[in-house]
Amino acid sequence: MNTALKALQLKARHQVYTLLSGHNLSKLHGEGYDFSELREYQIGDDIRKINWTITAKLGKPYIKELHANRELSVVVAAFMDGSLYYGTGNAKQTKLTEVAVLLAYAAQQNSDMFTGISYTQDKINSTVPTKQIYHIEQFSKELFEASLLGTKVNSVSSVENLFKRVHKPSLLFVLSDFLEEIDLSLLAQKHEVIAIIIRDREEESPKKLGEVTLNNPRFNTKLDTYFGKRSIEKYLAKLEEHDQKIKEHFACYDIRSVKIFTDEEAVSKLVSLFV
Repeated sequence: MNTALKALQLKARHQVYTLLSGHNLSKLHGEGYDFSELREYQIGDDIRKINWTITAKLGKPYIKELHANRELSVVVAAFMDGSLYYGTGNAKQTKLTEVAVLLAYAAQQNSDMFTGISYTQDKINSTVPTKQIYHIEQFSKELFEASLLGTKVNSVSSVENLFKRVHKPSLLFVLSDFLEEIDLSLLAQKHEVIAIIIRDREEESPKKLGEVTLNNPRFNTKLDTYFGKRSIEKYLAKLEEHDQKIKEHFACYDIRSVKIFTDEEAVSKLVSLFV
């Protein structure tokens, strides 16, 4: 086995069994996930239960009732392409793998059912719903060793496939750098969705490079340009506009999110979700 991957797995297991001990994943959901019924809203009901799609169609507010569910279904879905291959290496891909493994081990420690799914340009990789360490480690191997340079994932078809693939209402973690527009509203209708944004700090604080050849890791194309102050300002303005749209999209569909940079300890950011 790749020694770097093995070290990542051992570190993740140690952190889960020590730092995450007592932080139960089930705290992330309310009454449960098993669907019971749709009924008309009554005064005193929690407005967060309102099903806005049905409400819009019928012209009256309706809420979703859920049965309590002792065993949590935890799904980690990774959207992966060349965008994760940033700078001089693939630190973003490594960090994404680390986050996925931490979540998988946390589910396993809590005796919850875990499913791992990864989407790349040409392949969908999925574990069976599992509580076994073996399947978790195989999933992490797929994430860690995926060949991403020169690839672009189709987020629309991937989201549609994910919606059809995961039948049971679940705690669904979507991992990506979210540098492309993505619509998670379909998933949010059935699951509790948490977006985990993987970024490199230099993506948000680029340096002046002067005359430089920039490589597009999605399409393996090159661009000779001058990257100075004005270029940085234009880039940051577009990034801010994009990220604001993403935040508004998440807020609209009650999707929580956390951003993890490649130089951060991922476990400390994940702990904030469990408290």
